[in-house]
Amino acid sequence: MSMTYETLVVERRGPVGWLVFDRPDAGNAMNAQMMRELEGAWQELDADGDVRVIVNAGNGDAFQTGVDVAQMSRDLDALREQSRRTKRFELRFTGWHNGVTKPVIAAVNGVCAGGGLHFVADADVVIAAATATFLDPHVSVGQASVYETIALAKKSPMEPVLRMAFLGRAERMSASRAYALGIVRDVIDPPGQLRAAAQNLAELIARQPADELAAIKRTLWHQLERTP
Repeated sequence: MSMTYETLVVERRGPVGWLVFDRPDAGNAMNAQMMRELEGAWQELDADGDVRVIVNAGNGDAFQTGVDVAQMSRDLDALREQSRRTKRFELRFTGWHNGVTKPVIAAVNGVCAGGGLHFVADADVVIAAATATFLDPHVSVGQASVYETIALAKKSPMEPVLRMAFLGRAERMSASRAYALGIVRDVIDPPGQLRAAAQNLAELIARQPADELAAIKRTLWHQLERTP
């Protein structure tokens, strides 16, 4: 990997590229620096001809807990830019936001909250540690949950997703419940085997022809975006 990152770990393990959130002391929340680095990291992995599949993971106890509100409140330029991108549907968090055509696996190790749900909703395959949890605290802090809720409802029956959105911090979805709803493909127990399971799955996918994988992803995801 040629670029350097302060808030992410970006590396290649055989045919598998890893994009790992690396702000464990902040629950891997997205500060302005991470938001900038995510766009470059996804593009770097997508452009790397030796990378066939990308795994998205998190260091520490959390997978991803959304926007770092405290940090963003101190960086008014970043806050204005994020507000502009949100209003114009120009988010650049996830692989799908950045036009990545390689398969993306989300390996959810712990808490996934708020804007972190983007990375679950936009992954092609999601696996989770048995101890992982999912929640949408937007309404509890006076915000509306929109993009994440819409995208998750394409993977799951709507009622459980709305329940999370309506109850905010009072509702946590377990990994087993997410599996039953079709949000998660596999629940990994013991949790310490999550990354090995993600690598193994990614290597299996990587054996397939790259052009066909990209064509499948482009066709299915674009059709999903066009379908009411």
